[in-house]
Order: sequence, then structure tokens, then C-alpha cells
Amino acid sequence: MKMITLEDLAQYTDEPDEAPHIISAADYCEEVIKRFHDPEDSKGSKLPWGKVEFAIQFRPGEVSLWLGINGHGKSMLLGQLMTGFMAQGDKACILSFEMKPVATLQRMCRQASCGSMPTVDYIRHFHQWTDNKLWMYDQQGTVKPDRVLSVIRYFADKLQGNHVVIDSLMKCGISEDDYNGQKRFLDELTSIARDKQIHIHLVHHSRKQGDESAPPGKMDAKGSGAITDQVDNCISVWRNKKKEAELQMGKGDEKAVDALMVVDKQRHGEWEGKIFLWFHKESQQYVAGHGVPPSDLLRWRQ
Repeated sequence: MKMITLEDLAQYTDEPDEAPHIISAADYCEEVIKRFHDPEDSKGSKLPWGKVEFAIQFRPGEVSLWLGINGHGKSMLLGQLMTGFMAQGDKACILSFEMKPVATLQRMCRQASCGSMPTVDYIRHFHQWTDNKLWMYDQQGTVKPDRVLSVIRYFADKLQGNHVVIDSLMKCGISEDDYNGQKRFLDELTSIARDKQIHIHLVHHSRKQGDESAPPGKMDAKGSGAITDQVDNCISVWRNKKKEAELQMGKGDEKAVDALMVVDKQRHGEWEGKIFLWFHKESQQYVAGHGVPPSDLLRWRQ
């Protein structure tokens, strides 16, 4: 009997052609020049607070993990940021499996209006402004990972979108102890973000801690370590509940920080650290300082 050789099996081996991925370093020259001398052009969507506008930008082709304790404002902050990104010319899609689209839009409209009760005319204006900028995936409860990935691909291909918010990982049909399933899902998210040149924002809960006095870090994410390993950015959102409790009892410092946005990992940026935020209760906007008024989110530049 003839021994089977590697040559015999070659025709049955389905190996991808890697030639298109082997590129001369010289071909990247103009992109490297742009990163040094035109950094704004080579980066992504910017934060709405001038003092930290360039601290972290949300670039095409990346995945950001938004980590935090339940009830600490991750979704609220992301709603504000998406409005700001749309004002910069981007398109966004929100997949919120825990809130109905109308509840998410009500909060975003309130933030955009800078007050607690926008007029009927303003509500119509807001929704007219979001036309062809914002889409909502109307599905509550658990959604299978393949369906989530399909929605993202559709948004990127058919609607030419830029930002996708998945709120949250625990509703994507993967159990907390299914580490392989979590890794596969993150593999797919990072691949889609890179291939479609969009930015994916994944909301995730942190492990339960003894108290809520300190913001969680990337090591506190529930589930597999592959979650924080694979994402490009890891951002924690923390709410100062101690201040809130003290103020209710008639003591405490009103000027103390209300929330922190902690950039714990930024793979393609140089800065990591804390962004101090204050909460404007009437509009539900996060602002850059105590007593700072909310800003017109529909305009990127005043």
C-alpha cells in the first residue's frame, strides 16, 4: 500500500492565501506620517468635555469594554456619548436588551434638551435630528450571540454605521462560566470591528465587591480573562454613592466628584487614568465640573 504523503493531502487542505496580508513596511509610510503630524485625522470620535477631549478617542476597528457595578450609570453615559458622536458625523446603533428603545430615547432626548421636560416641539426636533443617524434594536431579554453578530454586520454593511452599543454581555446568551463561549464571542466582535472598521462598545458587569466605595478595574470583570485581554479599551464607570447618601442626610461636600470614568486600558493610545465627572440631575448629563451647565449635545462645536 502506498504511504500517503503531504503532497497527496495538499489538494484537500483548506488553507487561506496569506499573500495579501504580507505587506511591505514602506507601504505604511503615509499612515505613519499621519499618526505623527495629523493625529486628529488618524483617530476617532472624541469626548464631549474639552479638558479631556483627546485623552481617549473611539477609533474605527476597535472594541471598548464598559465595565461597572450594576446601577452606576454605564448606559446613561453611553447614551450621552452616542449623541455627541452623532454630532461629529457618526452613525450609531444601540442594542439594549434590558431597556425598551422608547426608554433609552426618552433619556437621550432629556440629555440633549439640557432639561428635565423637553417640549413636544423639541422632542420632534430631536427625533428628526436622529433620522439616518441613530438606530435601535428592539429586542429585550436574552439574544443569541449569532443574532447579535448579524445585527452588527447588517448595520455596518447596509447602513454604513460607525458605533454599536451592546448592552450588555450578560444578555448575549452566554453563561457566566462558559469561558470558551465568551472568548469566541469576543473573537468575533474584534474581527467584525476590524474588518468593518466600526467601533463596538460592549457593556459588562463587574464582580460583586464588598462595597461600592471604589471603582472596579479591568481585573474585576465577570467571567473569562479573555474578555479584557481581547478588547482594545477597558473603561470603568463609577458613581459616588457615598456622596449621595451623605447629602441625603444633610452633610457631605456638594462639590465632591459625582462619577469617575476610568480608562484602565487603551491599546492604541498613550493615556490611561481617571476622568472626573459631575452629574447634572435635571438633564441627566455628565458635565466637566461642579456647577457647569449642560451643553447642547446636538452641536459638536458651539
